[in-house]
Amino acid sequence: MLIFSATVVAQVQPLTPFQTGERVCFTGNSITEQGYYESYIWLYYMLHFPDRRITVYNCGIGGDRAKSILARFDDDVLRKKPTTICLTFGMNDTGYFEFLAANADSTAKERIRESKACFDTITQKLKAYTAAKKIMITSSLYDETVKNPKNYYPKKSLAMNEIAAFQEKAAKDNQWGFVDFLHPMTDITLREQRLDPTFTLTGGDRIHPGNKGHFVMAWLFLKQQGLAGKPVADIVIDVAGKKVRRSENCRLSALTVAPDDIRMDYLANSLPFPQDTIPRLWDNPQRQAEALSLIPFNEEMNREMLTIHGLGTGNYSVTIDGEQVGKWTGEQLSAGINLALLKNTPEYEQAMSVLWLNEERMALESKLRAYYWLQFDFFRDEGLYFSDNARAMDSLNVTAQKNWFVASKKDNYRAARYAAVRDAWQKEMDVLIDEIYRVNRPRKHTIRIMGTN
Repeated sequence: MLIFSATVVAQVQPLTPFQTGERVCFTGNSITEQGYYESYIWLYYMLHFPDRRITVYNCGIGGDRAKSILARFDDDVLRKKPTTICLTFGMNDTGYFEFLAANADSTAKERIRESKACFDTITQKLKAYTAAKKIMITSSLYDETVKNPKNYYPKKSLAMNEIAAFQEKAAKDNQWGFVDFLHPMTDITLREQRLDPTFTLTGGDRIHPGNKGHFVMAWLFLKQQGLAGKPVADIVIDVAGKKVRRSENCRLSALTVAPDDIRMDYLANSLPFPQDTIPRLWDNPQRQAEALSLIPFNEEMNREMLTIHGLGTGNYSVTIDGEQVGKWTGEQLSAGINLALLKNTPEYEQAMSVLWLNEERMALESKLRAYYWLQFDFFRDEGLYFSDNARAMDSLNVTAQKNWFVASKKDNYRAARYAAVRDAWQKEMDVLIDEIYRVNRPRKHTIRIMGTN
C-alpha cells in the first residue's frame, strides 16, 4: 500500500542561520541520539563559517517520545542554557506492534492524544524559557512502502502525519521555526521506489535513517535556514581583459595573465564539504556520499567554482600550490569547474581533517549520551537517579541479563559513572572543538592554469 504525502507549507517564523556564540540543542529520540544529522549541520558551519563558532548539543535519548522528553527537559535540555532549542518527536509516540492489533485505529488515536497532551506541557516550558529561539522539526519518515518483510506496521505513517500536523500548528501559533523532515523524505523515497522498490533512506528496520538519510535531513535543515546558493567560493577570470570578473566569498590577488598561463593567489572564506564514503551507523551500510545523487546539495551548498573565460580550445592543466589537480579543455573551464568535488585539492584535505576531528568529538559525545540514557530511561525508575554508586552498578548488572538496551550500555557505564571520567571526556571534546576551530581557517593557495598543447 502506498502512502502518498502532502507537502507541508508552513507560515511560520523564517529560520535564519546560526550566529557566533549560539548554543543549539537538538532534542529528540534515538534518531537524534545517533548524532549524525545534527553533526552534519555543525560540520557545515565549521567549514562554511570558520569564524562563526557555535556549539551544537546532542540531546537525543533512544526510545523517547513527547512524554519522556517532558520528564527530562529541565535536567537535560535547559541545563545547557541553549540559545536555540530544536525539538523533534513522533516515531515512538505512534507505536509499533500496536498497528498489528485489531484495535489499531483506536490505540493510535489514544497514543496521538497522549503525545499531544505531553507536548502541550512542553510548549508551556518552551514559552516560559525566553532565552532561546525554538524550532519544531517533524520526525524523519517511517518507511512503510519499502519492499522489506521486516517491521511492517500498516498505517503508522498516517499517525505520524497527525503528529506532524500539531507540531506545525504549534510552530505557527507561537511564531517558532519549523523544519519538515517527514514529508520531503517521504517524497524522495516514493520517487526512488518507483525505480527500485527496495530503496530506502532508513535501515532494515524502516525506522532509523542511515548516513544517507541523516545527510538528507541536514540538507533540509540548512536549506530551511536559507543557506542554499551560498558558494564556498566563485571565481571568474576574463583572460582577454586580464581581470577578475567575480570573486565571491574569497579574495584574489597577484593575478597574472599570459598566453596559456594564468596565475593567482586565492584565499576562500570557506572550505568545501567533503564526501564521506564510510558507513558509520551500526547495522546500516548507507554512506553520506550516497545522498548526493538524491538531493542537490553540491549544486546548492558546495560550489567552489573556477571559471576562466577566453581560453583557447586546447587542454589546460590546473595546479594548486604546484600540484596538479586536474586537466580540462578551454570549453570546460569556460563553463566552470567545481573544485569542491575534487578530492586532491589542499582545501579538500583540510576539510577532511575537520571531518575526522568532528567524528572524534561525536564518539565522545556518544559515550556521554549513553550515560544519560541510563539515567533518564533506567535509573530514574529504579530510584537511583544520578546516584552512580555500587548499588546502581549492581542494579544495572541484574537488569542487563534480560534487557538488551541496558546491556548495550553496561560497559560504558562502568567508566561513565565516575564524574572524573565524564569530566575528562568533556575536556577532550572541548580540546577537539578548539582544534577544529583552529584548523578550519582557510589558507591562501596559488592557482595556476597552463596550456598543455
